[in-house]
Amino acid sequence: MFGHSDEAAVGEIVARHAILRNGAGKESERRFRDLLQALPAAIYTTDAEGRITFFNRACIDFAGRTPKIGEMWCVTWKLYLPDGTPLPHDECPMAIALKENRPVRDAEAVAERPDGSRICFMPYPTPLRDEGGRLVGAVNMLVDITARKQIEQRMMLLTSEVDHRSNNLLAVIQAMLRLTKADTAKEFQAAFQGRLSALANVQRLFSASRWTGASLRTIVEEELRPYASADERISIIGDDIRLPAALAQAIAVAVHELATNAAKYGSLSTPSGRLEIRWETGTDAPLMLRWSESGGPRIKEPTRKGFGVGAVDGVIGTLRGRVTRRWRPEGLVCELSFSVTAA
Repeated sequence: MFGHSDEAAVGEIVARHAILRNGAGKESERRFRDLLQALPAAIYTTDAEGRITFFNRACIDFAGRTPKIGEMWCVTWKLYLPDGTPLPHDECPMAIALKENRPVRDAEAVAERPDGSRICFMPYPTPLRDEGGRLVGAVNMLVDITARKQIEQRMMLLTSEVDHRSNNLLAVIQAMLRLTKADTAKEFQAAFQGRLSALANVQRLFSASRWTGASLRTIVEEELRPYASADERISIIGDDIRLPAALAQAIAVAVHELATNAAKYGSLSTPSGRLEIRWETGTDAPLMLRWSESGGPRIKEPTRKGFGVGAVDGVIGTLRGRVTRRWRPEGLVCELSFSVTAA
């Protein structure tokens, strides 16, 4: 693929050939036109008044029509500026090049074909002069840059998305830092690193999916991976769904905290313990996730709100989600409910 400087160089070469053959014999004229026909770029020439005197086959494909010798200024059907403003043909770059007797460079335009399709392009109009320096016409090369503009647009969207996600992730980390509490620096470090690891796993899942979403099942499985020896005691039930970034991050942190608590005090702290994670979607709660422990040490509702509980409530609360807990003697049941479309 030609770069912008390469395209400009080709345009200059074509213009020089046109100048050299100007006034030459018919054989030179034929060879020059054969050369233009062989080029993949749309190239045409005009006389000094702007009437088309020649166009190659690539012009037909470019314009989506067959121009006519004698038409004015350009081989295209309709023209627009990059912002969508209509561009009259007598104000197009070729018209400017002839009227002002100078090459026009670094211009962009949009051509509309008769079928309604549009193509972004860069023109390279160059005046042609005779040996005495008198203007006798011009040659123009039209370079399709539609794919390039689409790539630029995608890059702009990607940059915007990265900025948005970076700001979102930073806000989540700041919230986690504020919500992470501990009695000692060592406990704080362990808690905060664990939560950061949960977020990192989510970012990796989003990257692997090209930012189309994160799998809920994979999030749960990744957070429970450290307890792989308990696989036969862990049940994960629910149709897999893809989650947007904010919701995926919240669930990852919540599941991480629930698993950490279960490993310390609940069903994952003893060989007899069982854990079931089940989720479902519905109209009342677009997403409901139920964490249910059983078979572990007998428990009772704590007299004070633990650090992990505060972190889960805080992260879920940022999405206007709801957390309910039941401290059954046989194990904790925790339900998280929120809109699956939260972002």
